[in-house]
Amino acid sequence: MTTPVKYSELGLVNTKEMFASAMAGKYAVPAYNFNNMEQLQAIVLGCVQSKSPVILQVSGSARKYANPIMLRHMVAGAVEMARAEGSTIPIALHLDHGDSFELAQSCIDNGFSSIMLDGSHHSFDKNVELTRQVVEYAHERDVTVEGELGVLAGVEDEVSHETSHYTRPEEVEEFVSRTGVDSLAISIGTSHGAYKFKVKPGEEVPPLRFDILEEIEQLLPGYPIVLHGASAVIPKYVEMINKFGGKMEDAVGNSEEQLRRAAASAVCKINIDSDGRLAMTAIIREILTQKPSEFDPRKYLGPARDELIRMVKEKNELVLGSAGRAK
Repeated sequence: MTTPVKYSELGLVNTKEMFASAMAGKYAVPAYNFNNMEQLQAIVLGCVQSKSPVILQVSGSARKYANPIMLRHMVAGAVEMARAEGSTIPIALHLDHGDSFELAQSCIDNGFSSIMLDGSHHSFDKNVELTRQVVEYAHERDVTVEGELGVLAGVEDEVSHETSHYTRPEEVEEFVSRTGVDSLAISIGTSHGAYKFKVKPGEEVPPLRFDILEEIEQLLPGYPIVLHGASAVIPKYVEMINKFGGKMEDAVGNSEEQLRRAAASAVCKINIDSDGRLAMTAIIREILTQKPSEFDPRKYLGPARDELIRMVKEKNELVLGSAGRAK
């Protein structure tokens, strides 16, 4: 059994001040998922270079993939790397879609500064019960907690739902009051994965339900709201993947214009996973197709990392509005 590590020892912060600043400044803090070293480097460097706060997100399966002990040291190294660049941007480490108290507890004891307990697939009362249990443990250790009401369709790591269920505004006050969560993920039309919507050629992606968001804003004024499944499934990367041997013909994502509108509202955190995967995969496919004799991982993972840095900077500046909000 390892000795518990507090997140501040790793140079991390929780999300309280991040979200307060985002609410006041009308922007959203980027929450980028990562699975390996190159993704982590790119996310941190992209946010350092664009002067943006950042939430590093890890799902339960990604944590297992990286190894919890290795992950903790990787994140500590990433923070140190940012400081060596002369940057003081706030960095949080967040469990994405935690599904049990035991997992949340393990993450908190291993240096996570923020936890999501996703009980949205349970009944309302069971969701409240599980979320409250995590909140009590987390708040004793100054760790912030995100809950979820409503269900997003799509597939991302261990999260899979065929259909979405919009958040019911009439439930949010009771849920927040009974659980004590610091932020709330809601369902207003975003979706997990790279195949978010079934649209025919020429059809528009369904608009987000801003009426639901606005009603929740009125019920919980000044309260931090989170959007999951907010990748745009950037067309140029999908085209590159298909050009160099991939098969992603039906991949389609969210409107970045709509995400910009959401970022200027009570939405303080926007989650992006698929776009980062697509950016790296597109470059790796291009290089291995054009240079089939290449076998040095640095020669294809390095350029893929550079592309992800560019993507992160563009997202922060043009979509989330978080660029220039930190130093």
